[in-house]
Amino acid sequence: MRQIVLDTETTGLSPQNGDRIIEIGCVELVGRKLTGNNLHFYLNPERDSHEDALRVHGISNAFLKDKPKFAAVAQELLAYLKDAELIIHNAPFDMGFLNKELELMGRAPLKGWVGKVTDTLMMAKEAFPGKRNSLDALCDRLEVDNSGRTLHGALLDAELLADVYINLTRGQNSLVMDEGAQTQQGESLPVIDLRGFTLPVLQADAQALSEHEKTLDSIDKSSKGKTVWRIVETVFEKQPETSI
Repeated sequence: MRQIVLDTETTGLSPQNGDRIIEIGCVELVGRKLTGNNLHFYLNPERDSHEDALRVHGISNAFLKDKPKFAAVAQELLAYLKDAELIIHNAPFDMGFLNKELELMGRAPLKGWVGKVTDTLMMAKEAFPGKRNSLDALCDRLEVDNSGRTLHGALLDAELLADVYINLTRGQNSLVMDEGAQTQQGESLPVIDLRGFTLPVLQADAQALSEHEKTLDSIDKSSKGKTVWRIVETVFEKQPETSI
């Protein structure tokens, strides 16, 4: 499934009170890698941003006056998002604004267009209970470089969140472009049948086993003792010994 990391900037905090979207940033992942097929819009919200919101995103009302309205880009956005998994930090906020914009057009909610929605804020709260889990805090904790983020911006934040998501799900350390199985001259690389190779099995040494146990202990602590392996260990330890 395609994954789209999505972020929005808005005129304020409440779509129900008339606040609107002013920026949408989307970053595409396929096979957990950046494809470069991103989507980005600045939008005319037909109203001014609240002062507090303006301090956050720094996008002036004058800059947005000649930008398209949401209705003008809605079809392109929906086609881009169709059947994908959306990855959003604090998903109810962004989904609430997007659904309100669709409602104003007489369109169905976004949930009917996409495959699923994953909230990285909820993931972070489970992984790091009791800690700050803002995007900046997660970038610091997961060693994602956010030095270029002085103000909020939808596309930049989506790019940072993509890297945060990969780290949260214990995938590759950084995101790279998938160049495909071709040479620089455009020639296809030969397909190698790996069934003809015998791969050696390397046993873990004492240090590797110790590091493995530390990682399991860390995960168990984060989940408040709910990891399956610890529960199974406890069950087996409590079972009485039997003789045959």
